[in-house]
Amino acid sequence: MNSETTNQSAFQLEVADNGIGWITMDVPGESQNTLRAEFGEQISELFDEIEANPDVKALVLISGKETNFVAGADISMLESITTAEEASTLAQQGHQIFARMEDLNMPVVAAINGACLGGGLELALACSHRVCTDERITKLGLPEVQLGVLPGGGGTQRLPRLVGIASALDLMLTGRQLVAKQAKKLGLVDEVVPPANLKKAAEKLALKNVGKRKRKVRDLKVDFKASSLVKMPELQKLALETTSFGRKVIFDKALQTVNKKTRGNYPSPAKIIECVQTGMEQGFNAGLAIEAKRFGELVVSPESAQLMGIFFATTEMKKDTGVDSDVTASDISRVGVLGGGLMGAGIAFVTAEKAAKRVRIKDVTEQGVNHALKYCWEIYRKLIKRKRLSINDASKRFAAISGTTDYSGFKRTDLVIEAVFEDLDLKRNMVKEIEDVCGENTIFATNTSSIPIKDIAEGAKRPENIVGLHYFSPVEKMPLLEIIRGDKTSDDVIATCVEFGKQQGKTVIVVEDGVGFYVNRILAPYMNEAGRLVADGVPVDKIDSALVDAGFPVGPMTLLDEVGIDVATKVAPILEEAFGERMSPPVMFDKLKSDDRKGRKNGRGFYRYDVKGKGKKPVDESIYTVLGVSPTNQITNADITERCLLMMVNEAVKCLEDGIIRSPRDGDIGSIFGIGFPPFLGGPFRYIDAEGADKIVIKMKALANRYGDRYYPAETLVNKAEKGEKFYA
Repeated sequence: MNSETTNQSAFQLEVADNGIGWITMDVPGESQNTLRAEFGEQISELFDEIEANPDVKALVLISGKETNFVAGADISMLESITTAEEASTLAQQGHQIFARMEDLNMPVVAAINGACLGGGLELALACSHRVCTDERITKLGLPEVQLGVLPGGGGTQRLPRLVGIASALDLMLTGRQLVAKQAKKLGLVDEVVPPANLKKAAEKLALKNVGKRKRKVRDLKVDFKASSLVKMPELQKLALETTSFGRKVIFDKALQTVNKKTRGNYPSPAKIIECVQTGMEQGFNAGLAIEAKRFGELVVSPESAQLMGIFFATTEMKKDTGVDSDVTASDISRVGVLGGGLMGAGIAFVTAEKAAKRVRIKDVTEQGVNHALKYCWEIYRKLIKRKRLSINDASKRFAAISGTTDYSGFKRTDLVIEAVFEDLDLKRNMVKEIEDVCGENTIFATNTSSIPIKDIAEGAKRPENIVGLHYFSPVEKMPLLEIIRGDKTSDDVIATCVEFGKQQGKTVIVVEDGVGFYVNRILAPYMNEAGRLVADGVPVDKIDSALVDAGFPVGPMTLLDEVGIDVATKVAPILEEAFGERMSPPVMFDKLKSDDRKGRKNGRGFYRYDVKGKGKKPVDESIYTVLGVSPTNQITNADITERCLLMMVNEAVKCLEDGIIRSPRDGDIGSIFGIGFPPFLGGPFRYIDAEGADKIVIKMKALANRYGDRYYPAETLVNKAEKGEKFYA
C-alpha cells in the first residue's frame, strides 16, 4: 500500500519475513472499530494487494484498538437507511467482501481481544481460524436481535455450520455474549490465550496451516463421532441436526418458543429462524439471499427504529455526568453497605464484581452478614458453573467482600449505601452514625423507594453528602439505577454516584426528589388501574395475559404478588396524599390487607403458591370471594392494555412537567430498564411520538368521560397535541 492510502484506510497490511501478512484494523479517530459501508473499497484494495503478492502465505487479522476487536456495524449507518432495498444491498455487499476473504487461497486467522460482536464476529467467522484472549473484556456474540434486526453479514449461515444449529439459534435469538472459555467450548474459537501471547498464538496457527486445504465454514458438514466423550444431550442434538426431519423439529420448537416469548411483538427472531432453516435446507447461497432480504425488511421496521433509539439513548447516557455543571467525579475505592438482606447483598455483589471495589457489609446480626456473603458466593458459584469464571478468579473477587456487625472497617469508606427496610427514623439514625464514624467527605446513599431524600437528610451535619441510590431487585440482574437528588445534594456527589453506578454496570438516570421519584410514581397508576379492573370483575389472569401480550415482562397482578401486596398498600396512601385522586388506590387493597394477603412472601396473593412445579401458577379463586366480585367481565385485551398503559404514559409526562426527570430520554430509559415498559414501543415519550399526541389526547379524554378525571391528559401532552409537536425533534 502507498503511504497515502495507508493513512486514510482503516486497514493496514504489513508482511513479515515468514510470509505472515498482518492486517491491522484501526478506524481513525474512533475508540472502537465498527464496520462501515465505505470500508468496502478499502478492503477490496487490500485483497487486490494480497492476491498480487506471492510472498504472503497466510494472514492474521488483528485490531489496532486495545479494548476491542470489532464492536459491530456502525449503528448510525443503519439508522440513516430509508428503504429495505438499500439495507439489503448493504448486506449483499458485506456478503461479497466476506466471501472474497473466505476464498483467499491461504489461512486467515482472526486474533481477537475485546468485543467481537455483530458484524465483527461475522468478519471473524469468515476467517478460517479464530484465537482470542482470556481477558474479561473479550466477548463474542451476535446481538443484532436486540436492535430488532438480524445478522446481515452471513452470520445466520456460517455460525450454525460452525457450532451447530441449536447453539447458533440460541446465540442469535438471545443476543447472548460469550466469554472466551464459553466460546472455546462451543467451538467458536480454536484457542484461548493470555493477551501477551495473542500475536504469537495467531502466528503459530497461521503458519501451521500454510499449504493445507483451507477450512471453509460454508462447506462444513456436521460430522461428530459418537464416543464416550460425547454426552447424551450432544448425541441427541447431533441426531436431530443431521437429518431433515430432525432439523425441522429444532426449527419448529425454536419458533414455538420464540412466539411464546415475543407474543408477536418482535419480528426479528422468527426471521432469524427462517434464514437458518433456508440455508440448512436449500444451501448456503439460498440462505444468504434470504438473509439479505429479511435484513432489509427489519432495518426499516418500526420495532427496529424504537430499539435503535434505545441503543443511542443508552450510548449517550454513558457520557452523561448527571449534572449540568463542570465537576469531576471523585474516586470511590471503599464502599460500605448497611443491611444484609437481598437488596444489600445484591448491591455488595455488583460493587465487588462489576465495579471492582472493596465492600464491607454491616448487619445487626452475624446471621444477616453470613446470609449476604452466602448470597454473593452463590452468584459466583453459578458463574463458575457456566464457565464464565474460574474458581480461582471467583475466589479472588469474592475476597473483596467482607462483613461486620459493628462499624469496624467503615472509617475510610468513601461511600456508604443503606439498604434496610423503609423506616424514616431508622434511616435518619444511620445518617447520624455514619457522620460520626466516617470522614467528612463520605457520601451517604439511601436505597429508599418511597421516602423523600430531604426527609432523610433533615438534621444531618452534611446534607450535601446525602443522595438516593434506588436499585431494583434483584440488583445483580436489573439494569437501572435511579439516582435521586435531594434539595441540598451537591453536584459533586451526583457526578460521583453517576460514575460509580456506571462502574457497577448500571444504566443511570438522575431524578429530582419527590414522592415515588420517577419509576415508582409512573408504576403506581398503572398498578392501580389493573386493581380496578379486578374489582370490576375482570379475571386476574386475563389482565396479566393482556399486558404480557402487550410487551410487559410480567402482568401487574403477578408483579403485585412478587413485590408484596402489603408494600403496595403501604405506599399507595402516600402517593394519594401527594397527588390526589388520580393516584387513589382501588378499594380492593383494604380488603386484601384485611385478609392478610401479602403475595408470594406468605403464599397468599392473587395466585396459588402451594402448587408444585415451575409452570404458571393458577389463580387463587378465593380472591374473588374476598373482593366480592364475579370474574365474568369480558372486556377486550386491547381495552385492558389501553387503560393501564395510558395511565403510566400520562404520569410520565407529568413527571417531565414537574421536573422530576431531566428529559424524555431519561423517562423512556427509566421506564424500560426499571419496570419493563415494552422496548419495541420505545418508552412513554417515543410511544406518544409514534402514536401522535393528538390521538393519545383523544383516547384519554374519552376514558376520562367514562371512568373519571384521573384519565385527563397532562397539560404538556395537550399542548403537544394542539401544536402537532413531538417530544423528540
